[in-house]
Amino acid sequence: MSTEAIGAPIRSPTPTAERMRLHRRRRRFKRRLVKIEIDPSEVDGLVQRGYLDPKQRDDLRAIEWAANGFFSDALMTS
Repeated sequence: MSTEAIGAPIRSPTPTAERMRLHRRRRRFKRRLVKIEIDPSEVDGLVQRGYLDPKQRDDLRAIEWAANGFFSDALMTS
């Protein structure tokens, strides 16, 4: 006999549950979440250095990824 519910809908996690999951993952990997302000000239710098596609200069998620890549490269270079 199976313990699985037949026809039970699969629910996506709530926004609160997703935030907690991400928080626990960051804590497990000893990562920190910081909020920074980036002005237009800094966005231009990310584009010029190849971290950000010019078409994505208004996409906050793309800017976040570009800034993260820039910081990682800048701090890991010896």
